[in-house]
Amino acid sequence: MATPVRVLIVEDEDKLRRVLELHLISEGYEVVAAGSAEAALRLTEGVALVVTDLRLPGIDGLSLMDILRQNTDAPVVVMTAFSSVETAVDAMKRGAVDFLPKPFSLDHLSAVVRKALEVRQLRQENLQLKVELGKKLSFANIVGQGPKMQEILAAVAKVAPARTTVLLCGESGVGKDLIARAIHHHSPRASKPFVKINCTAIPESLMESELFGYEKGAFTGATSSRPGKFEQAEGGTVFLDEIGDVPPAIQVKLLRVLQERELERLGSNKTISIDVRVIAATNVDLRQAIEDGEFREDLYYRLNVFPLTIPPLRERCEDIPALATHFLARLASQNGRPAPDLSTGARDALMNYPWPGNVRELENVLERSLLLSSGQALSADDIRFDTAPRSTSVNSNGFLPDGVTLDQHEQDLIREALRRTNGNKSQAARLLGLTRNSFRYRLSQMGID
Repeated sequence: MATPVRVLIVEDEDKLRRVLELHLISEGYEVVAAGSAEAALRLTEGVALVVTDLRLPGIDGLSLMDILRQNTDAPVVVMTAFSSVETAVDAMKRGAVDFLPKPFSLDHLSAVVRKALEVRQLRQENLQLKVELGKKLSFANIVGQGPKMQEILAAVAKVAPARTTVLLCGESGVGKDLIARAIHHHSPRASKPFVKINCTAIPESLMESELFGYEKGAFTGATSSRPGKFEQAEGGTVFLDEIGDVPPAIQVKLLRVLQERELERLGSNKTISIDVRVIAATNVDLRQAIEDGEFREDLYYRLNVFPLTIPPLRERCEDIPALATHFLARLASQNGRPAPDLSTGARDALMNYPWPGNVRELENVLERSLLLSSGQALSADDIRFDTAPRSTSVNSNGFLPDGVTLDQHEQDLIREALRRTNGNKSQAARLLGLTRNSFRYRLSQMGID
């Protein structure tokens, strides 16, 4: 049987105190009551909520709130017959979650108490989530004991406390998202929002409104104003993933945000100042994109203040055993079974594989292998790599297929990428390692809309 929630009532009028006490008891709460602040301070143990009058003999209600804030995390609801806007504002500033002007109905009291306890529960859940997130993002849990990853983590530790813009480079699946979150978590902005923007996933026609917001009437269907991702991240961090896919028109507006820390919503001429830190990530060569005219050079230099290149998994094979052990423990726990050991044969098989999908592919392979294995240890035969058939159309010297020109071969690859992604051009571009603009140019050359 659940323990009833304990509520402390502080009211100097005996009859009212007794009425409130009996009512809350009838609602299923455990109630302790006091006629003064001094008496109340001796009854705070185990209290989940305090309901106090502001006019008390001796220590008044506002002073009581100051003392309670130092000794308990219980939310406080204040009540008084001498209500005023100034008193209410003062109480709220000192941490009150609600305000009850006398006289009030018992039903109103019940509703306010329920709401205050919900606020307390949300605070506790939020604190627990932050603790769990802190464990997840601590450097100790970013697995990488080899010299290359240790160098990356040392750089993260140096740049995290600053406001400096960071550019994360590396292949898909190397963990750029995790590094970005670790930078935010170890910065002074950790308590503020971390807003991730996948630049590839947002259609070009919607990107401006998604990033910078819009005003009512800015376009058909804009029935109300809405802040963009940058405003939502106020005081925190914006993570621009796949920055190389941002269209040129949006690149200009991003440059203004980085240079002047201000923006304008779509359909508005009002300038809004923002305080955000920007972390960008890319798996393409932005310098080549600049040469191809697909990325602004001035934006590149604004982003490239503190570049970090995350090495692919095949270049840090020494981390594979530790990563495998980490993933197996987590995956086994999720599936309600003990974590298997990693045999020498399985370890060698993992370390000799080229890992084109990097850490993400390693996790997928281990999950598949774990589900299909039955022993207490994973053997080399248990490791199930990607068995998707690979193209065998090239000739024996590894060059172009016989009788096919370079242009024809490139067009075949583009059509195959579109087939594999069901016509999704952004995904097809990523599959080929191209920016969205470069891919669109090649499609136009092929006569494909």
